[in-house]
Amino acid sequence: MTSLIDVIFLLLLFFMLSSTFSRYAEVELAAAGRGNAAIETPPLFVQLSPDTVTVNGLPQDLASLSLPEGEQRLLVSLKPDVTAQRLTDLLVALRRFNQITVTVLSSS
Repeated sequence: MTSLIDVIFLLLLFFMLSSTFSRYAEVELAAAGRGNAAIETPPLFVQLSPDTVTVNGLPQDLASLSLPEGEQRLLVSLKPDVTAQRLTDLLVALRRFNQITVTVLSSS
């Protein structure tokens, strides 16, 4: 008869070797610093849903997202069924723009 610890070890080994460890996108988060001057332009309103992205009410594709040039503030509103991975995809897409400040609005 096989001891219980041998069976547990074999199960542990099986699940460790058969599972996939995929690495999702990572976003660097920094603490907010002290602001020296206010941005004069009004903020852009980005609404994120599970399948669409709208910037100031105009639908856009996440892969070809376009924003006006210059220093911008973005307010990101999340629809109820948006996953954390979808938000991460948006933040990764926004990395290519310089001089933007992103604020994710809470759902409460």
